[in-house]
Amino acid sequence: MKCHLHLYGRIAPMRIHTVFALLTAFLLVSACFPAQPVDAPTPTAPIFLTLPVTDTPAEPTQTPQPTNTPRPALDRAKYTLNTAVDYDAHTVTVDQTILYPNQTGNQLNTLVLAVTPNLWEGSFTLSSLVIDGETVTTYSLDGQRLDVSLASLLPTGGVTEIKLQYTLALPFAEQEDPSISRPRIYGYTSRQINLVNWYPFVVPNINGEWILHDPWYYGEHLVYDAADYEVNLKFSDPASVPVVASSGVPEALPDGSTRYTIESARTFALAASRDFQVASTVVGDVTLTSYYFPFNERGGQAALQASAQALQVFSSRYGPYPHKSLAIVMGDFNDGMEYSAFFYLSRDFYNLYDGTPANYLTFVAAHETAHQWWFEQVASDQALQPWLDETLATYSERLYYESTYPDIVSWWWSYRIDFYKPGGFVDIPIYEGQGFRPYTNAAYFQGAHFLEKLRERIGDEAFFAFIQDYLNQGRGKIVTANDFFRVLRAHTGATDISDLINQYFRSVYQ
Repeated sequence: MKCHLHLYGRIAPMRIHTVFALLTAFLLVSACFPAQPVDAPTPTAPIFLTLPVTDTPAEPTQTPQPTNTPRPALDRAKYTLNTAVDYDAHTVTVDQTILYPNQTGNQLNTLVLAVTPNLWEGSFTLSSLVIDGETVTTYSLDGQRLDVSLASLLPTGGVTEIKLQYTLALPFAEQEDPSISRPRIYGYTSRQINLVNWYPFVVPNINGEWILHDPWYYGEHLVYDAADYEVNLKFSDPASVPVVASSGVPEALPDGSTRYTIESARTFALAASRDFQVASTVVGDVTLTSYYFPFNERGGQAALQASAQALQVFSSRYGPYPHKSLAIVMGDFNDGMEYSAFFYLSRDFYNLYDGTPANYLTFVAAHETAHQWWFEQVASDQALQPWLDETLATYSERLYYESTYPDIVSWWWSYRIDFYKPGGFVDIPIYEGQGFRPYTNAAYFQGAHFLEKLRERIGDEAFFAFIQDYLNQGRGKIVTANDFFRVLRAHTGATDISDLINQYFRSVYQ
């Protein structure tokens, strides 16, 4: 997920993660962040919780056995969230069910869930946890990590049901002075509520390892399996229900609630505001909706237009967009980020929009739209190999301009990329970026230069055949750099690209 900040004149677009709103001023303005673990927001201390139980004598400990609970086979997990929101109190109550299929190739006796809201003290309160009909009375909740032991082994192909009941007390996310503290998204501001990474989810299990990385000062740390979502949303005050932007397609229900659904998605995000203005357009069978605040109609319409154009360009160049809706949301913060069928754009981009396509609002809208291919359809490890989606999303901006405004492609290279004198190896993890600017120079901008030179070397036909093949082979999966280069080599023929790999990458890829 990707953040782009533009506060003063020509400051670079920034990648910002939601969990770092409380960092002190020197972290924001420093050219290089200290290489040490994040200390804000303060996570809760490790918790080994025991929920109330009856006085029934404990059964003797037995070796877990495979469960025999019959359930239909699933291709991917299914999340159902019955969600009640008190907009004015900034609280959310959730009754959540996860149907999790074991597709790891191994029997499982534990599950690991990411609980990002628990990184803010007092924001997450778990009241009930039930697995396969049995109340779980002891579990470990340590920061963002929830470890749960299964009563019975979950065989390969088996499905387990996880039920959670919890309450979110949303943190105040608005910053009085953005130059002092880096803004976050999760929480509320004076004009909107933002639910991002707000529900517990089972993290990917790859080669027997649960993938849940530590957060960092910039970049994203979460990795997501594809899943299906149903979110049933109801507000406590029916008379003042806000306008809602979400990842899913809405359906009004008889009880006054709204059901949102989306399939094969990495996340489910939601923003709500009583101040949102709305503009929509349709591209094929996709409804794009721009949500913006009053006095920003020109920017709201421009973001909608750029996103619609980008969706057409990328659908033609890469492959079809996978969902029926796309929400473009003005954030009440100087931050931006992509989610499934949903992305934020910084309020600063709207405020500085000059009415032309040569500006941050336009090319970042194209960038975030591209993430619906490179993040949403083809996922990767955002912490350890962030370039896999960032390089392609950044270069997608170039493809957007060459298809819609070819006369300003050279401006884009000069203003967006080369002004910052990019350098460094493309394939660095977020933890080794040595600061925001060196990190984005490498993973974003050097990556764009690599793809440009690769395209020149192998030609457009081979280049776009590679991109489309990479999408087709990676769709719905979590890919690696080795996958990228494996597919690429199948399209380079006798053309030698080893010098380009050596120039831009520190690792050797076969």
